[in-house]
Amino acid sequence: MPAETILFLAISALCLGISKAGFSGISLISVYILAQTFGAKESLGIALPLLVLADLMVYPAFRKHGSWAQVWPVFFPALFGMAAAFILLPHLPNEVMKPVIGIIILVMALITLLRKFYAEQIERLAVTNSFRFASASSGGIATVLANAAGPIFHLYLLTVKLPKMELIGVCARFFLLVNLLKLPFTAQLDLINKETIIINIYLIPILALGIFIGKKFLHHIPQKSFEYLILISAMIAGVRLTFF
Repeated sequence: MPAETILFLAISALCLGISKAGFSGISLISVYILAQTFGAKESLGIALPLLVLADLMVYPAFRKHGSWAQVWPVFFPALFGMAAAFILLPHLPNEVMKPVIGIIILVMALITLLRKFYAEQIERLAVTNSFRFASASSGGIATVLANAAGPIFHLYLLTVKLPKMELIGVCARFFLLVNLLKLPFTAQLDLINKETIIINIYLIPILALGIFIGKKFLHHIPQKSFEYLILISAMIAGVRLTFF
């Protein structure tokens, strides 16, 4: 494997680890690097086992924050989006997948930004069943097509005004469940194979380092700064996926 590819894989694993500690927008760096290096579809088979490993590391660290009861209302709509995406995945070309995810992220970022100016109206919207279903099902589509549901789900939880640590705890539960469910379906599409598993094994130490860095930084960043960081990184990633 070329040295350049090894470097890209290492950066991707580090970013995935940091993102799992709460900085979801950073995961889009991994999505972009892996998609550019291996192709949008092929990259799914490399990223998903890494995400599962990261979820298994992160969940115990944040299990005291949030609860499973907060997961179920968004999990079942997410299943709907995941099912639709798995049906579409074999028929979608790589060049279509990235802008679809980018547009979803930009819409969610816009809603979150509007909350700063139209707080009452957005808060009324955020608690409706239709908004929850649209957000969660969009996240389900994004997680299957590009492993890119993190920014969408985080933006939704920010919209419903979930505190920082509670948000991370809910996300840890949600993505552990979702990514484990995705494994057999992704393997059935032959996107996970012996080669991708070997790559994942070599990347485990770098993934763990990313989680450690992210967790350390999380405890030192104020709630408002945390929210702005998620919003800005998500918008950059959404623009990148949509237009470049």
